Amino acid sequence: MSTFSNQVIMITGASKGLGRALALAFAKERAKLAICSREETKLLQVKKEAIEQGAMEVLAITADLSLSRDVERFIALAEATFGTIDVLINNASILGPSPMPLLADYPEVDYQEVLRVNAVGPFLVTRRVVARMLQEKKGSIINVTSEAGHTGYSGWGAYGISKFALEGLTETWADELEGTGVRMNMIDPGEMDTEMHALAVPDCDYDLTDPNDVVDVFLHLASAESTENGERIQAAEFLQKRGALS
Repeated sequence: MSTFSNQVIMITGASKGLGRALALAFAKERAKLAICSREETKLLQVKKEAIEQGAMEVLAITADLSLSRDVERFIALAEATFGTIDVLINNASILGPSPMPLLADYPEVDYQEVLRVNAVGPFLVTRRVVARMLQEKKGSIINVTSEAGHTGYSGWGAYGISKFALEGLTETWADELEGTGVRMNMIDPGEMDTEMHALAVPDCDYDLTDPNDVVDVFLHLASAESTENGERIQAAEFLQKRGALS
């Protein structure tokens, strides 16, 4: 039996890129999926592919998870459908204006939207999901961060700042969860071959990681064998170390 058979995996921003790769990876593990995105057509395509790949059941909801009402609707439907949520992956994020302006030129409305989606959204979703995880005394929450959220880079503007906020959220909440059976960690997947990266670095002239090549890190943190809490894991380093040990 698969490690994740009958487990409920919630993935935000699952319509493309890393979110899609994660949905299909957990589908192959016979998981039940609760996925969402603001892009309905692409999300429904991922649902179809996930079922074809072996997902036991898929709930796909169009939602903007920076809005409290959408958070409540999505999670209430997931709980009504599946009951307990075993794993939450906060993957949804937006880049903001492309090309990204310097902070001195950053439009206020865009700055607020990026922070709302990338930093407030994960807070709202986690706050709603973690209560039941604490009742069950188990659960894994994984936040998707970025090198731009660990080191400040000129031109990465609100996106980088939002990831700094997400890293602070992860560390603080992980400390609050210590000893409860619920764990929270973050993964930096590296620069990936995605639509967002193409918008961020349109003149990219170097090799990028395929999102499918980093899913094993998420599968590890989501599994019962993982004991990490409050860790920031760089995907390439983790996979290289694991490969050296195998």
